[in-house]
Amino acid sequence: MLDPHLTALWAALKGRWEKLHQQPDAGYSTETVLVTALLVVAALAVIAIIVAKVVTKANGITF
Repeated sequence: MLDPHLTALWAALKGRWEKLHQQPDAGYSTETVLVTALLVVAALAVIAIIVAKVVTKANGITF
């Protein structure tokens, strides 16, 4: 099952994409929103990977 946030994001992106094809003059702003959303998703994925690695490393510390 997908995360509800990802499902909502996908629905928003799909709606924007469909709106782009209905109103060709609104293409630039829709394209900007899509690219920005994809960059945010990529940044969140990178942050999640870094956090996972830091937590793993921290759990491996012994005194």
